Amino acid sequence: MKEDLALASPLAYASDPSPLQDTCVAIAEPKNAVFVNGKFCKNPNLTVAEDFFYSGLDKPGNISNPVGSAVTPVNVAQIAGLNTLGISAVRIDYAPYGQNPPHTHPRATEILTVLEGTLLVGFVTSNPENRLFTKVLNKGDVFVFPIGLIHFQFNIGHTNAVAIAGLSSQNPGVITIANAMFGSDPAVDPDFLAMAFQLEKNMVEYLQSRFWYANN
Repeated sequence: MKEDLALASPLAYASDPSPLQDTCVAIAEPKNAVFVNGKFCKNPNLTVAEDFFYSGLDKPGNISNPVGSAVTPVNVAQIAGLNTLGISAVRIDYAPYGQNPPHTHPRATEILTVLEGTLLVGFVTSNPENRLFTKVLNKGDVFVFPIGLIHFQFNIGHTNAVAIAGLSSQNPGVITIANAMFGSDPAVDPDFLAMAFQLEKNMVEYLQSRFWYANN
C-alpha cells in the first residue's frame, strides 16, 4: 500500500517522518512499548524530563588527533526523547588548521553556526556540475550544507575554533569519504580504486595501509 501511494504521489520525501504522537522516547526494553521508526517507544506515562535532556555540550572534544577536530553528537543515542522528532545537534571543535574532512550526512541537512574562530567551509553539488560553494565564516556566521552533499570545514585561524550544528534527522549518519573508500573493512579492490581515482595501484595500497581516523 505504501509503495502504491509513493508511486501515485508527484513528490517523494526522504527524511524522518512526522511524529504521530506528542512523544516517543526511545527505549531498549520492548516490554510495554510500541515499535516506531526504528526504536521502541517508552510508555508515555513513564516519560520524564531526563528523557529530553543532555548535559556536557559546553565541554570541548579531544582535538589531539590526525585531523585536528572532534565531533560531539547529540542525537537519539544521547537524548532518547529525540526519537521521531527529526532533529539532532553536534558540537565541533577544531585545532588550529584542523579540519572536519569531506563527508556527507545521508539523512540530514546541516545548519552550522560558528561560536569561536574562523572556518573555511564548503560543499560540492552532485554530478555533472560538481559545483563548489565555499565561504569563510567568523564568529556568529551561519552556513547550510544540503542533505546528502559532500561538505567540509577547515579552521584557517591560528587559534582553536568551535561550532554548533543542527541536523534535520534524529540519526543523520555520517560517511567520511576517505575513510569509506580507503579504510573500508574488507578493503575495496585496489585495482578498482586505482582506476576510479586515476591513481597508481601502489598509491592506493599505500592509502589503504594508513589508519583513517574518525573524528565523530
